This record gives sequence, structure tokens and C-alpha cells, in this order.
Amino acid sequence: MMLMTKEIKNKMPKLRTFEMTVAKEIPIAVKFFTPDSNWTWYATEGEEQEDGDWLFFGYVDGFEGELGYFTLNELKRVRGQLGLPVERDRYFGNKTLEQVMK
Repeated sequence: MMLMTKEIKNKMPKLRTFEMTVAKEIPIAVKFFTPDSNWTWYATEGEEQEDGDWLFFGYVDGFEGELGYFTLNELKRVRGQLGLPVERDRYFGNKTLEQVMK
């Protein structure tokens, strides 16, 4: 499965777009998850880097929930308990940062 499609790349808000925005108004651009564990990454914004990797900012729900940065290459290396790779949730609806942080 492709984690980044042209459609996602074209509509991904640039880093720091929502810097001064309240969580209830920040949309989730893309959701990534491990199908065989409880880790989920919700990207709210991101930019392609000079080396071709993508740097995202968003909410990571793993051992704890936290806001922070993560890269596409990091996601590609992650494996769950059964060795399955990270997937993109193709059916994720329109949710805000506030909704996924609850």
C-alpha cells in the first residue's frame, strides 16, 4: 500500500499552517496505523524534504498520546507485533485534532 499518494501530497497543509489554531479547528490530513498493534499517527500537516522524505506534524497515539514530528521513512520502517507494516487508513473520515485526541 502506498502511504503517500499524489492526492494526499497535493492537499497536505504545509508545516506550521495551524500553528496558532485551536485543536477543534485543525483537520486531520491523513491517518496511519499499525494493523497488528495499537499505534496510530494522525498527520495534520507536512512537507516534502530535500531528500524526498516527508516530515509530518501531528498526534501520535502509542504508549502515550503526544503531539510531535514524524517522517514517512520512519513509518515505513515500523512493524507491529506480527511484523505487519504501517498502513494508511483509506476510509478515515473528516475529523479534527481535538476529536482524535479524546
